[in-house]
Amino acid sequence: MIDHDFFMNKCIALGKETMKEGNPPVGALIVRNDEIIGIGKEATKSRKDITNHAEIEAVKAALKTQLRDLKGCTLYTTHEPCVMCSYIIRHYQVKTIVYGIKSDYVGGASSEFKILETKNVPNWIEIPEIIEGVLANECLRLSKAFQNKK
Repeated sequence: MIDHDFFMNKCIALGKETMKEGNPPVGALIVRNDEIIGIGKEATKSRKDITNHAEIEAVKAALKTQLRDLKGCTLYTTHEPCVMCSYIIRHYQVKTIVYGIKSDYVGGASSEFKILETKNVPNWIEIPEIIEGVLANECLRLSKAFQNKK
């Protein structure tokens, strides 16, 4: 089994790539059985479309492998998934979410909108395991570098 740092380092590298394109430095991966099946890079600014979050792009890429859901998969991302991404994560039944730093105000677990943890939607059977703080210092440095570029 490959450890979380391995995949988070790949997310950080994706975040650095997308920051060069003027986007927030968010990279995401969907992993099944230690194999990357979906890669996502933030593209909200360059594509002028708020729905182009790295997590959504990673989910879309994983679903192209002919999967109907993402049961048993892990999502890695530099930032906590927002409420929009969290809805998609729950819909496709991602088992585990690993992230570096929290998303202020709109995080799917840390904000008042706890989409990742709610039990109030009947079709959302299992609450995903959430692992936060993986390579948090590196993710925070990347986020601050982006903020300083603005």
